[in-house]
Amino acid sequence: MAAASVIAPVAVKEKTPVPPIDRKEVCPFLLRVFTNTGRPYHISEFSRGNLPPNQVSIYTWMDATLKELAGLIKQMNPDARRKGTFIDFYVVFPQVLQGKYVQRDIGSICVGKKGADDMATLKEKRFVIGDYLNVAISHPMMAGRGGGRPRPY
Repeated sequence: MAAASVIAPVAVKEKTPVPPIDRKEVCPFLLRVFTNTGRPYHISEFSRGNLPPNQVSIYTWMDATLKELAGLIKQMNPDARRKGTFIDFYVVFPQVLQGKYVQRDIGSICVGKKGADDMATLKEKRFVIGDYLNVAISHPMMAGRGGGRPRPY
């Protein structure tokens, strides 16, 4: 005799919409962004009170999207404006108990193309005010990022 199986309904967690921030009423915070071409800065460059060069200071809010931040970076860095350029975002934050910094990937934007991370906000990516943003700018012709010669097909 075959046993009957019963499938229990699974509760689906829906995203609760984040209430928008009134940018006229809420004060922005200072976001320190470090941009590098090709790869993000190594985590050791954030240790012992030293910070990497190429810092961009941006005043923004927690509801800022990665696409919005990429637009501000493109204004400051002409190398990032070329279509097909990838802008990779990493959060750098201190691990107080270990006394070191840790880096976490939070998303990537491709200039001129829509992507999954375009509308992701800093709040959704668990950014904390005081963290740094480490940004890698990869040009379309760089190896490993879909660059190089176009395929013949």
